[in-house]
Amino acid sequence: MITASFDLAVWTVLLFILGMINPRWPLFFLKKPTRFLVIAITMVFVMFSLTLWAEGHRREQLEKAAQKPINPITSPVPVPVPSDTPAKTK
Repeated sequence: MITASFDLAVWTVLLFILGMINPRWPLFFLKKPTRFLVIAITMVFVMFSLTLWAEGHRREQLEKAAQKPINPITSPVPVPVPSDTPAKTK
């Protein structure tokens, strides 16, 4: 997922640069493309690629946490501590 997000980011930058030079190059299928439309499409792609990168990073962290073995010796265990004062009786 992370590599796909970087690939999409590269394509987004390419779309933005070409669209700012001449909007007809990346949006050849439209009759009258504008630079504003190129900016809008670029912003959507940037949000999508950042979301894709964050989700890939989150899944990678979850996989690392799932693979980490739990050592019963070093895991914290609550230990009862005796008190010094005797309990009051009626």
